[in-house]
Amino acid sequence: KMSKNAALQVALTAMRATRLAAVPAALTAGAAQRISPHGGTLLAARRAPGLRSLGGVRGFRATAPAEVSVIDRFEKPWNTGAIVVPQQMAFVVERFGKFQSVLAPGLNLILPLVDRIAYVHSLKEEALSIPNQMAITSDNVTLMIDGVLYVKIDDPFKASYGVTDALFAIMQLAQTTMRSELGKMSLDQTFKDRDMLNAAIVGAIQPAALEWGVKALRYEIRDIQVPAKIKEAMDQQAEAERRKRAHILDSEAEQLADINIAEGRKRAQVLASEAAYVELVNKARGEAEAIVLVADATALSLRKVAESLQYPGGHDAVTLRVAEKYVAAFEKLAKETNTILLPANPGDPAAMVGAAMGVYESMRSNSSGGGGAGQ
Repeated sequence: KMSKNAALQVALTAMRATRLAAVPAALTAGAAQRISPHGGTLLAARRAPGLRSLGGVRGFRATAPAEVSVIDRFEKPWNTGAIVVPQQMAFVVERFGKFQSVLAPGLNLILPLVDRIAYVHSLKEEALSIPNQMAITSDNVTLMIDGVLYVKIDDPFKASYGVTDALFAIMQLAQTTMRSELGKMSLDQTFKDRDMLNAAIVGAIQPAALEWGVKALRYEIRDIQVPAKIKEAMDQQAEAERRKRAHILDSEAEQLADINIAEGRKRAQVLASEAAYVELVNKARGEAEAIVLVADATALSLRKVAESLQYPGGHDAVTLRVAEKYVAAFEKLAKETNTILLPANPGDPAAMVGAAMGVYESMRSNSSGGGGAGQ
């Protein structure tokens, strides 16, 4: 014999199979299929007008409005009295159709036939793909834009009773908000200020999402498509901007080159003038030292000559030296120039030497007399 529970399970399975066979014909072209983390298939679609609620069918729950379907994304477990709730899951329990409690993760005990699990929610962060849609910017450019909205159910009670389908509602709100925020921005701002646009969309969604028990964490624009003509104009503008930057860089490079050349010439002139100054100073210093050395040598030689005159035969030596200088001077004049100054009697060197010695003796006697008068 088949037990009552087994017979009820068989009947329920047959009912589900019959009703699920009728579901595809009632779903519109906007249906999307998702995979449940528990292995089941998740369906999200608009309900065709007049479609009755599919209460009790696996994967669906009852709804009042006929326009939007309310879809259970997770399978509701059978009430056997002991319910094990997985981590990061929330089971909403109703007793006689009234909210009773939200089961925490772990083992929970509820009353069979009296309590039923009405809603099952995942408390994990979820990524909702916002479909591609058309939007018009403030400068009247039509864009096709889509994005990803990251949400998390924060309050299972509000997510169950605050709105018919929380995630579907927040997706619709994200679409309308995205179009509204894009209408406030120009095309250039749309590409430059993506972070500001994302933050504005999240800020606009957040108040309504909190009322539905859902927390909007962040929004990211995935793709922005512009018309072909606008894209061509943007490419031309980008190319012109690149050419402009190239010309600016070339002019700046030429300017720096001219500055460097002028600076190099200036430094070269400064260094050349400093080198000439050092050369003149060194030359003058060398000539002065040479003059001093010549004067010292001349003084030393004169001193030696004077000392030599004090010895016997000194006068004769001086006479001989003067005669040698006389002859050498005439020899030098004959070699260096064609004009020669000759004395009245060039054939008598002894007379010339005697005259020279006479001048010497006269200067000497005058020097001695002056010294005596001075004394």
